[in-house]
Amino acid sequence: MIKSFKGAVVQFSLCIVVLVLLAITGCTTSRYSMEHDIGPKGEFDASLVPDAVPVWEPLSPQGNKSPYVVRGKEYQVMSRIEGYSEEGIASWYGLKFHGELTSNGEVYNIYEMSAAHKSLPLPTFVRVTNLENNLSVVVRVNDRGPFHSDRIIDLSYAAAKKLGYDEKGTTKVKLDVISPVRQESNNAPLQPDRLAIFVQIGAFSNEQSAQDLRVKAENHLSNYETFVAKALNYKKLLYRVRVGPIIDLEDAEQIVESLENKGVGQPVIITRALSAKDR
Repeated sequence: MIKSFKGAVVQFSLCIVVLVLLAITGCTTSRYSMEHDIGPKGEFDASLVPDAVPVWEPLSPQGNKSPYVVRGKEYQVMSRIEGYSEEGIASWYGLKFHGELTSNGEVYNIYEMSAAHKSLPLPTFVRVTNLENNLSVVVRVNDRGPFHSDRIIDLSYAAAKKLGYDEKGTTKVKLDVISPVRQESNNAPLQPDRLAIFVQIGAFSNEQSAQDLRVKAENHLSNYETFVAKALNYKKLLYRVRVGPIIDLEDAEQIVESLENKGVGQPVIITRALSAKDR
């Protein structure tokens, strides 16, 4: 009886060890190591999604660190991209990453014309041509990846479908960087290109939850406006709690640090071009 009991204890202990190792393995697996991804169910007409429109944008404060390391390999962000062209294999990423933050702090949307690249600055506009059918699209690179040696770019699901390889998974493509010229008038830069910085504290499907977080954040912030922005994320309405606009990146970093120290939301810095209607 005693030997039987000891044997059961040993078996139980081994099971615990195995479960812990599995848990650790699961936590350390990169999302880019996943071999299979899926698109949305039902019909989706990608031809209705407009290409990204190249406009001059400043570099994102996030996602442009160089060099950076992923899975033990070092990558360099390109300092000059004018005339850049490359041929290789393109893949796409879909619902497994839909709604997650991209490398530059934006939210990945499978229904937008975006892409991930290992070394292009964020953001960069690229014309992608499918060399198997000669279809082409323009995408905005705002993410890092794919971290596979045989692939040069990861397109959004919408872009892949528009290029006609969503069911295949990969295809051979040609990349051509589009470098928008920063327009000037009377030797002065046009203001619609001006960088706007925001701190996003949270995103909710429930408006009341967003308003509650906004009020909580306002109790700790006095110099900047805290607001709730509605955003349609493919038929799903999201309520994003944001602070800004903030002109100085250092101020934004201080706001993030302050909110983190007080345990208010999950603050991250996001950027976009500031149009005239925002001022």
